[in-house]
Amino acid sequence: MAHARFMDLSFRHAVEIRHDAAALDEPGVWVVVATFEGALTCVRFAQAAPAVRPVARPVARWVPLGGEWTSSLGAAAYQRGVQEVRRRVAAGTVYQVNLCRVLSQPLAADADLDALSLLLLRANPAPYAARVHLPEASLDLVCASPEAFLLRAGDRLESRPIKGTAASVEAMLTKDYAENVMIVDLVRNDLSQVCRAGSISVDALCAPEGHPGLVHLVSRVSGQLRPGATWADILQASFPPGSVSGAPKSSALATIGDLEPVPRGPYCGAIGFVDNDRGRAELAVGIRTFWAEDDDQGRRWLRFGAGAGITWGSEPAAEWAETELKAARLVGLASGRVRG
Repeated sequence: MAHARFMDLSFRHAVEIRHDAAALDEPGVWVVVATFEGALTCVRFAQAAPAVRPVARPVARWVPLGGEWTSSLGAAAYQRGVQEVRRRVAAGTVYQVNLCRVLSQPLAADADLDALSLLLLRANPAPYAARVHLPEASLDLVCASPEAFLLRAGDRLESRPIKGTAASVEAMLTKDYAENVMIVDLVRNDLSQVCRAGSISVDALCAPEGHPGLVHLVSRVSGQLRPGATWADILQASFPPGSVSGAPKSSALATIGDLEPVPRGPYCGAIGFVDNDRGRAELAVGIRTFWAEDDDQGRRWLRFGAGAGITWGSEPAAEWAETELKAARLVGLASGRVRG
């Protein structure tokens, strides 16, 4: 089982809120949330570093959501999307596309996601779990991500893409391993744009990693940053994460725009911190993430995303089932159908 811990990024003393990547090269500690569509929020704090601790204040018990979740793509529409991706693969315009859907449930105005965060911390620990509650920046989310988008220590930059998900290692398909290798090549190319020539290394390839209810294949790609490389350079080269977009990335993003009816928001974006005082950064891929959002009518919603990597070898019903597997435990916990 992967090592789990928790970051409480819900500080109450924001010094500065910015929406440009240049902020991330300035001194201080910055909490970062980037939507899949590229909207960037950087919040600087006076305290020295993000806390790795549970929420400190008293929190009421999470009240399970009893209603039905709606999906931006139902089973039939999602499977038609899989077939369309396969047609585009056959035509040679794309090799792999991560096709996603967003689940939604009405949320009471006074619902406190701190309680949901603590429930997930107990019942679904994750390596990059985080709670972000920043009313000043309209951010209210709970992340239980197993995937590192970018880890930085000094001039060392690392990404740990996940491709391949099943209930067990034995249930992994040849397709799962092929997907992972394809995305590793993409990540190598992304990092090479900002790293020293010859420094890119694949430190692990398709390593099985256990999480509650499922197993992932995880690879590790690293490199040494070129002198003068800025965070704007790094994000321009690597965002959005290859594992949740596809290959080639530009063609995959065009396909996602054609097939997905709603924005992903922080789901599949980046969530974490940049600590320039210590030369460290940790940005997770925003998967396994709940977020609260108000619609145009002022109604509050809890949202959660799930997706799967589609290639020529994809079977539509199996890909739909993979999205259900990824959502089952966390949505079940939020709804009270899975015991915490």
